Amino acid sequence: MKMKSLLFAAAMVFGSSFSAVAAEKDVVNTAVEAGKFKTLATALEAAGLVTSLKGAGPFTVFAPTDEAFAKLPAGTVESLLKPENKQKLTEILTYHVVAGKVMAKDVAGIDEAKSVNGKMIDIDVDGSTVKVNDAAVTSADIAASNGVIHVIDKVIMPPEG
Repeated sequence: MKMKSLLFAAAMVFGSSFSAVAAEKDVVNTAVEAGKFKTLATALEAAGLVTSLKGAGPFTVFAPTDEAFAKLPAGTVESLLKPENKQKLTEILTYHVVAGKVMAKDVAGIDEAKSVNGKMIDIDVDGSTVKVNDAAVTSADIAASNGVIHVIDKVIMPPEG
């Protein structure tokens, strides 16, 4: 019974909000063309991850919006974009990516996913809300040629250690 309600909740929250046009572009181009991921695109470039995320994949990207990055303490983004902080930036960004294509319907029955940087991301479905760590998924199943994007309202930070 719980599984059915989780599936129903995930379907209600996520739906199928992708277009054929988006599916022709990789996750990077899809995000850039959406217009609300400028900070993410800049960070991916600074970390040297654009080429990797344009690769075959598939990738699941939990993409923080520009507003999500703006919620970080003042100066954080600017500091992370400095060349001397490339490793930390890379750790944060790769924490937002899961190898494989995890669609909204797939979240029922799982409570965590392994990020590309090797650390686990908590997944919680509560009624009509889906969270990855403490970030809410605000839009899901945005199709790309090499994966899928789920939009989140906060930048998630990998656990230390």
